[in-house]
Amino acid sequence: MREITDEIKKVIVGKDEVVDKVFTALLAQGHVLMEDVPGVGKTTLAVAFSKALGLDCKRIQFTPDTVASDITGYTAFDRAAQGFTFHSGAAMTNILLADEINRTSGKTQSALLEVMEEGACTVDGQTYPVPKPFSVLATQNPAGSVGTTALPVSQLDRFMLRLSMGYPDREAMKSIMSDRSEGDPISAVKAVCSAEKLIKMQEKAKAVFVDDSIYDYISALCEATRENELVSLGVSPRGALALCRIAKANALYRGREYVIPQDVRDFFCDVCTHRLILSPKAKLNGISAEKILEEILIQIPCPENGEKKK
Repeated sequence: MREITDEIKKVIVGKDEVVDKVFTALLAQGHVLMEDVPGVGKTTLAVAFSKALGLDCKRIQFTPDTVASDITGYTAFDRAAQGFTFHSGAAMTNILLADEINRTSGKTQSALLEVMEEGACTVDGQTYPVPKPFSVLATQNPAGSVGTTALPVSQLDRFMLRLSMGYPDREAMKSIMSDRSEGDPISAVKAVCSAEKLIKMQEKAKAVFVDDSIYDYISALCEATRENELVSLGVSPRGALALCRIAKANALYRGREYVIPQDVRDFFCDVCTHRLILSPKAKLNGISAEKILEEILIQIPCPENGEKKK
């Protein structure tokens, strides 16, 4: 597994943690929302992953005139066949890069929601499963709101992680400029995996052992978000399941067959930040969701026996 992320890191410089987390989400069969300013490498990250994993990747640039059929596909009458033929949309791929997802209409976003949750597209009453493995890597720009449509809470809940790449440091920036002075290094990324191998790794992640104390810990963390006076809407059961799945995938990536508390802590904020709706009191006092979650991690006792193997 390390050879996969090492291949990505040839292109994505100085963002090792982000690369590791995106790969862990793919192991957990999750979707990732990259919220960041333009030009920091979000699209490059998605393309690099598709190449290193040997997967098919399609990109759809969301605009106000993007329609649901662009995602799901459509049926049209085929004169030669004397019948209706299905023409697949962008979702018929392994990695769907949904660029600037918040710049399209709610109707179009709802079409993507079904694909993310069900792993299938329904067109004219007929359901078409998407290829496996399948994950959505979506991007949105938090700096500008002109022409954007906020993602509904139900759709945000479908994203396993929300990540931010941020600007590279000075040394990484020098390396990026040097690497790209004579060409695009993404062309040098080699396929070191395949769809079949990734599916097997995903099955292994599902089989990772979770002790009852870890289940109790995840439940306590999520319950604390719902009981916090600064939170109007806390983490849903879907969010708790996502935290459990990503913890199992993280354990596998770290070379273990069992989950420890640190696997949960590593991803708690990434899984839960976008699932919270803050109270007016929190907004008035400038308290962020990240700050609330960090306080919850301090308050909830960490189990001692999580490292016990089955």
